[in-house]
Amino acid sequence: MDLFKNDIIEVIVRSIIAMTTLFFMTKLLGKKQVSELSLFDYVVGISIGNFASEMAINLEADFFNALVAIITFGLIAFFISILTMKSLKIRKFFIGIPTILVQHGKMVYRNMKKAKMDVNDLLEQARGSGYFDLSEIEYALLEANGKVSFLPKGEYKNITIKDMDLKVQKQGLCANVIIDGNIMNDNLEKINKDEKWLLHELKVNGKEVSNILLATVDINDKLVIYDRYNNEDVLGVLE
Repeated sequence: MDLFKNDIIEVIVRSIIAMTTLFFMTKLLGKKQVSELSLFDYVVGISIGNFASEMAINLEADFFNALVAIITFGLIAFFISILTMKSLKIRKFFIGIPTILVQHGKMVYRNMKKAKMDVNDLLEQARGSGYFDLSEIEYALLEANGKVSFLPKGEYKNITIKDMDLKVQKQGLCANVIIDGNIMNDNLEKINKDEKWLLHELKVNGKEVSNILLATVDINDKLVIYDRYNNEDVLGVLE
């Protein structure tokens, strides 16, 4: 029983160290590693995950060897990512380049065969992007991360504000000024506002800070309040 308890403690300790190492390796490699994986990123991720698993649960495996392997793979991936930013040839080799699957409305069978994609795969990707009729597509590109990007024919493009010759409202990111009942003073400062101003606006809208799930202010000084209980938003245009 004591041996069993000791093994559990060792697995827990190994798991914590493995998870911590993986976290810092992922931080080192950047967001790209977890958002859009190229073939190289995928291989590195699978390998590091396997090493971490061995380090956590295989008590017969050398702990520090697995730790060194994780760090080594992570550093190799990190340095290669730097090289791919500086060299187009290296980027093409490790990351790859887009492959044309549809050109001028016609499927390029040779490229589809090279990319190991059949018609059903292309149709599935098209439906996922909102195109249920391939005749609407002018170009389709298979990206390095395995996703397919579509360019519709001119007559099937969405109408834009520019096409309609309408006045364009200034756009920008919203500042989260209240999150889960907590005032974000740093965000208020970034938009040149303060807590006193925010409390005044909340009073005008009849709201209490503690009852607000989220409150945002956009670049046009429009305050949007999401109530914690009824999830209804209250809009207030600020002067």
